[in-house]
Amino acid sequence: MATKLWASKAASYLRISVFRRGFATVIKELKYADSHEWVKVDGKSATVGITDHAQDHLGDVVYVELPEVGIEVKQGNSFGAVESVKATSDVYSPVSGKVIEVNKKLDDSPGLVNGSPYEDGWIMKVEISNKDELNSLLDSDQYTKHCEAENEKH
Repeated sequence: MATKLWASKAASYLRISVFRRGFATVIKELKYADSHEWVKVDGKSATVGITDHAQDHLGDVVYVELPEVGIEVKQGNSFGAVESVKATSDVYSPVSGKVIEVNKKLDDSPGLVNGSPYEDGWIMKVEISNKDELNSLLDSDQYTKHCEAENEKH
């Protein structure tokens, strides 16, 4: 509950809209992959992380495998992994391009993915090579429906 309250306060401070669901927070301005990664586009670059829904299902994150700066990532392909007390999960790139930065804070504080999945817990920044790929990603409403449908199956 404290995480969701913090996320709402952070969103309010940053003047971004937050859509509340019963199980996680979804930020309207982001795009989402159905594999539970989010992307925030800023010009030709994109910041990527895992969603609040994903971190909630994983549990306490204990390690994040970061990609190397300079490598090329391809939409839908794995670029790293997140290890939690419950499981290890591959992380897939929602966009194609060159990795221009990684969040080194996650080396010492992987729990940032749990406490701040959309801000301090970002994983990588990518120079986008094909902006048309963004059209294949989900908006916040579509992602919410995707998560609800997944939850009904489990």
